[in-house]
Amino acid sequence: MVLAEPGWADEQTDTVLALEDVSLTYNSDNGANALENINLRLHEGEFVCLLGPSGCGKSTLLKIIAGFISPSAGNAVMDGEKIKGADWHRGVVFQQPPLYPWLNTQENVKFGLKMRKIPESESQKLTEEYLKKVGLLEFSNNKPYELSGGMKQRVAIARALVNKPRVLLMDEPFGALDALTREQMQSLLRNIWWESKCTILFITHDVDEALSLGTRVLVMSKRPGRIVKEFKTTFTYAISGENSNRVRYTAQFLKAREEILELINKQEFSYNI
Repeated sequence: MVLAEPGWADEQTDTVLALEDVSLTYNSDNGANALENINLRLHEGEFVCLLGPSGCGKSTLLKIIAGFISPSAGNAVMDGEKIKGADWHRGVVFQQPPLYPWLNTQENVKFGLKMRKIPESESQKLTEEYLKKVGLLEFSNNKPYELSGGMKQRVAIARALVNKPRVLLMDEPFGALDALTREQMQSLLRNIWWESKCTILFITHDVDEALSLGTRVLVMSKRPGRIVKEFKTTFTYAISGENSNRVRYTAQFLKAREEILELINKQEFSYNI
């Protein structure tokens, strides 16, 4: 594992998306700053995990990258173009998958392709391909109420990935799942990332999850959110279904975990009295 100061980047890797001096002020909240001077580059094919104390602006940052909201200052840029709104090139997966209850699994996954007017034959082929990737092909005709929490999240992931986005944005997608299902979903996502080479930004409160998935872990300060440290990690490459626990108990993993927890706790409780 390599520690890096904010702004660290692998110069050999192409930049897909960049935040340049981004700040956000909520006028409805007495002009309070949610984010302050965020500089971030997401590079082709990397898996970036974002950690920080509650209320630090993690989800707000993701919404700016997704194009749901615009920053008060600075720029959000993808492939050299300013982000001006939501776009299928940036897929989003939330903690609670917003599936359409009147559509079955297949129809939910296919929805974005339909909106983009992709020909039915191609749309059907892609839908079946991604349902197979997430292990839900046999549940194609089931409605959301017939699926477990983990299965619903797999539908949401397939729906985002079927459009083949350049960047996948995930806001605590496994936070509501039980421990066993969560670990299974982490393994699924890791395999999909390895195969698709998609760039992923993943928000989580779980330090172990961040270290076992990310190639970079970013830690944010308390509000107003700033990126205070980056950790370049390699644990995800060493983890497989058979050795995941072994990796998590190595001295290197535990040292990184302790340092990140200490940093987050310092941010969480460093209030002026």
